Amino acid sequence: MIKKELLEILACPQCKGQVKLTDQQDGLICEKCRLLYEIRDDIPIMLIEEARKLD
Repeated sequence: MIKKELLEILACPQCKGQVKLTDQQDGLICEKCRLLYEIRDDIPIMLIEEARKLD
């Protein structure tokens, strides 16, 4: 699980906007870019090329 302090300082690498934790706590979502950044082994993968586009 991601610590609250880390979540507060993380930003979308594409737009530098705020990201929020998914309901399942398995990723971070940027609403502006409509991208999902996965969390693997408690590490957020904040690479644009690894992000999934949301519908």
